[in-house]
Amino acid sequence: MIKISQDEELILADLFKPLTLKSGEYFLEEGQLCRYVGFIESGLVRYHMNDNGIQKILYFNKEGEFVSNYQSFLPREPSNTSIQAIEDTTLQVISYDNLQKLYSGVHEGEKLGRLAIENVFLTSMQQLKSFYKDSPTERYQQFLRSYPSLAERIPQYHIASYVGIKPQSLSRIRKRLVTSK
Repeated sequence: MIKISQDEELILADLFKPLTLKSGEYFLEEGQLCRYVGFIESGLVRYHMNDNGIQKILYFNKEGEFVSNYQSFLPREPSNTSIQAIEDTTLQVISYDNLQKLYSGVHEGEKLGRLAIENVFLTSMQQLKSFYKDSPTERYQQFLRSYPSLAERIPQYHIASYVGIKPQSLSRIRKRLVTSK
């Protein structure tokens, strides 16, 4: 994403810390302050929120992607969402204070931060637009296009929640899609 010198590589190694989550463990729980931005080396997480006792999945992050709740991390406010490992996940995390050091101590550090937040912003806006515009079938097809390698790694009830339907409805959609091919 950015070019770094050998000296800057040492700075980055000092600013990021390893974090390992077992499947089911939380990177962030609703009501907590998001203290880190993480880069997923391996594994998979889901973002979800509680809506009157019903868990609603907002999106997923996989290896090679950044994970955080910027709405909590940047203004230093409690999170309204949770981030949970779906499978064992290995990350490199950076705290808010260390991120500020990255911005000032690495020549293209601010560019890295901008690219990471732009990616999160675009994903969020695409999903929001999809919920207003697309049918559940279209949202499921978009999920398959966006996450082609994840359909086998994510439980179907999580995919159904992400699409905004019940698991039984997802089964019917999947069956229709298979028979229409």
